[in-house]
Amino acid sequence: MTSFTTLRYAVRDAKAYLTLNRPDRLNAIDDVMPGEIRAAVEQANADDAVRVIVLQGAGRAFCAGYDLKQFAEGDVGDRWRQGEHWDPVRDYREMRRNTDDFFTLWRSLKPTIAKVHGHAVAGGSDIALSCDLLVIADDARIGYPPARVWGCPTTAMWVYRLGAERAKRMLLTGDTIDGATAASWGLGEAVPPDELDAAVERLADRIAGVPVNQLVMSKLMINQAYDNMGLQGTQLLATLFDGITRHSPEGHWFKDLAEREGFHAAVQWRDSGRRIPDGGES
Repeated sequence: MTSFTTLRYAVRDAKAYLTLNRPDRLNAIDDVMPGEIRAAVEQANADDAVRVIVLQGAGRAFCAGYDLKQFAEGDVGDRWRQGEHWDPVRDYREMRRNTDDFFTLWRSLKPTIAKVHGHAVAGGSDIALSCDLLVIADDARIGYPPARVWGCPTTAMWVYRLGAERAKRMLLTGDTIDGATAASWGLGEAVPPDELDAAVERLADRIAGVPVNQLVMSKLMINQAYDNMGLQGTQLLATLFDGITRHSPEGHWFKDLAEREGFHAAVQWRDSGRRIPDGGES
């Protein structure tokens, strides 16, 4: 059994529960969490007693995205090579590793369910959309606000889950939507917050009644259709673009603002709808 620091792992009644466990940071993603998600998924796949995996978040949120405050405010050196000597290959290598770690949820032979409450935003939405199925509290918020500046969703799953028009609606605005809207757009199933636990258990138990070999074959067949549509190539492009967004003139403007006024002030500007300066102008 692997020992985890950013999540909890438990197995009950043919279900493996992966609980992101940084509630004081709204389960924000640190350098350890992506690899631990991979390890937990691999552990569940290797356990013959497990037929379905449930991913959830401890505390008030599913996952608030990357824990970027320190990186944006500039007090951790050149972790993401934000200076003039940015190394795009190093950036791609590190971000692609995280993307591949999240995507073990999609590549998992056993079905995965994201139980979403609170917020699943930015990198947290990447994690949720890497799961096969989503059950979302109807008041939860999901989206990718860094699409406004300083980010590109590296898993590229918005277009595969919502189609081109609604993916553009999300990523050209950086807006979040609530769980009820997400479900009406075909993304997951939305339920009242006080019914979320029961709804996930019903779905997981229904899946757990199917033989593992049937689950695996159905999932591999459906995933192959997405691979045929170019999923791997789209993720390569998205991960490269994510690095570029952090090193464009506008990306430097955002980071400079975070260093001067704090990350939360920069995020408030980003999400307010105010015009983000072209070319990094003041």
